[in-house]
Amino acid sequence: MSKAATGLESLGSLRAFAHVAEVRSFVRAGRRLGLSASAVGKSVARLEEHLGVRLFHRTTRSLSLTVEGARFLERCGRILAELDGAATDFSRASDAPSGRLRVALPMASRFFSPLLADFARAHPRVELDVDFSDRLVDMVEEGFDVAIRTGTPSDSRLSTRRLRRFRHVIVGAPSYLARRPPPTTPSALAEHRLLLYRKPQSGKVEPWPVDREASPKRLGRAGGVVTNDIDALVEMAREGQGLACVPDYFVERELRDGTLVHVLPSAANGGNAFRLFWPSDAQRAARVRAFIEFMVTRLGPERGK
Repeated sequence: MSKAATGLESLGSLRAFAHVAEVRSFVRAGRRLGLSASAVGKSVARLEEHLGVRLFHRTTRSLSLTVEGARFLERCGRILAELDGAATDFSRASDAPSGRLRVALPMASRFFSPLLADFARAHPRVELDVDFSDRLVDMVEEGFDVAIRTGTPSDSRLSTRRLRRFRHVIVGAPSYLARRPPPTTPSALAEHRLLLYRKPQSGKVEPWPVDREASPKRLGRAGGVVTNDIDALVEMAREGQGLACVPDYFVERELRDGTLVHVLPSAANGGNAFRLFWPSDAQRAARVRAFIEFMVTRLGPERGK
């Protein structure tokens, strides 16, 4: 094996060791690095063999640094920081974001997929690795570079920036509303076919933007559908199968072209906003900065007014 190849392998072992030391787990370190726990473990074992010392105390339930491991981590951290800083400087100089970008997005592929396609066209050297889900992700442990979620951050390790606001709207197709008079009060919703969204994490039906007592918790007298897929709700509403309550960004096109109609607009209340989240040190990478700038341009707060 050439000296260059040996050097690269050693660098990979250093990174594997640093990640394991931080999260105290071969499995979680592997998720960050895109490797199996076995591969990470072998990499650390090769490093220990090369150094001639044991870096971790291993038991079936825990993983902790040895005295030698703690000393080596301090030196290793400085080395990797210098290398990362140099790589970032070169990346900035090239003005061409590249590499793997791991992104967590809400379960709204219908809305975000066109944006991702535009970003990919603008930055063809960036390798997008996208997770669509509404679960609460641990960005640092799971190795995400950037995420879009609602709510406020509770992790001090994360930076954040607010994007556009949105609200839920009640919609129905003209063909459906021709058969059933539009509801004029929230209580009249009980007489309609309802298309309800069940949150995947809690299993509860998403409240509608009306008075709490009037918000449907089950199907109305005319039946309907309950599902955990908002895309399906929009499609069934378009096909005249009932009234749906969905985020307004899901149905912007349908409301413009008239295939869906806004129902009970005066009863709407509340609202929420998207937020970008990223680990505080991740913005040093050009690909992360490019994604943040792109999303702020396309979904900035002023565009949600």
